[in-house]
Amino acid sequence: MRRAVNFLRGSVEVEASGPFPERFLNLCAQRGVVFWGVTWLESGAVRIQVPRHERRGLEELADRAGCVLTEVERAGVPAFLARFRRRYSLWVGLTLSVLAVLFLSHFVLVVDVQGNDRVPTAQILATLRRLGVHPGTFSPTIDVDNVEQEVLLELEELSWIAINRSGVRTEVLVRERVQPPEVVDEDELGDVVAQRDGVITRLEVLSGESDRKVGDPVAKEDVLIRGDVRLEGPVYGDGGDVGWQQVRAQGKIEARTWRTLEAAIPLEAAVKQETGDPERHFFIEWMGRRYDLFSWGSAQGTGLEKSARLWSPKLPDGLALPVVLGMEVLQGYETISQPVDLGAAEDLLRAQLEESLREQVGEGEIHDMSCTAVVQNGLLTVTLKAECVEEIGLFVPKSGDGT
Repeated sequence: MRRAVNFLRGSVEVEASGPFPERFLNLCAQRGVVFWGVTWLESGAVRIQVPRHERRGLEELADRAGCVLTEVERAGVPAFLARFRRRYSLWVGLTLSVLAVLFLSHFVLVVDVQGNDRVPTAQILATLRRLGVHPGTFSPTIDVDNVEQEVLLELEELSWIAINRSGVRTEVLVRERVQPPEVVDEDELGDVVAQRDGVITRLEVLSGESDRKVGDPVAKEDVLIRGDVRLEGPVYGDGGDVGWQQVRAQGKIEARTWRTLEAAIPLEAAVKQETGDPERHFFIEWMGRRYDLFSWGSAQGTGLEKSARLWSPKLPDGLALPVVLGMEVLQGYETISQPVDLGAAEDLLRAQLEESLREQVGEGEIHDMSCTAVVQNGLLTVTLKAECVEEIGLFVPKSGDGT
């Protein structure tokens, strides 16, 4: 503990040399000077360490003892800071840094959005920017309550938002609106018809009547489940029907279907061929504002293609700071016609057709699939044929006249 105190307040090591250096030690003790680390040298001199504030009175005591006092070393925090006393640029830089921290702490440097899933972060940030919340905004000017209300009015998918300011960081917490379940209107009457041609593989009637059975072929718009239900009379009566009742037809009908999809691509495609050296522009973005630095080169060609490379420092938690160094490249090009690679083009069209087929089938199954490619009239045409099992039932409400 004593060493820590001595280090903070500073200490001075001095050397007293003369005929009787012990007299110097006695005078220090009589005066009440605190000293430690007494070291006797071979020359007969003595070295001691004293607190920094006791240094001035030692010259008088050394003269009375007939000794010559020499300062050996200064140690501690005051001595360390004294080394920078004449380094004015350091003190100016330190002062400016402190002022910059105090000044910038009142500005928004980072906007962090959390809690969103369906609503894109970019959409939320764009809305906040229109309302004045973005990197570079003076924090005290933000009306948090008003911004929160405006965001909820513009983004109907959000049910709650909270904007928390913490220094240079603004945290935006959101909650998305829970999608209500699809409600089936039981009072709406109608039939279930076929969406496309097929052969029934599964038939479940939940309400209504059907004269179809598994294995029956059906055509598009055929009625699969009728919403008109015949009411049979009691068994103890004459056995006649008592009438008809209209209900909302419901059920699950799966069928084996056949689909044919087709896509084509020209045998020649327009491609870009670079011409000359690119034109480069260097810039820096600070708090959402761009400042151009310098550029060189001159792009030439019938067209220009722009690309950019950006570098932004990040905080330890991964958030990017509002400073971006960038290089924008303009490359000139000319458009020329070149034959396409038939193999690559066929693979591309096949992949697109398969993706389109899966989107159309949805939760159904694809049992068999084949592709053929034909080159004709300057086009490469790929045809996909597939056998699927899918839901074909579609509810169609009855019109006002009951048909």
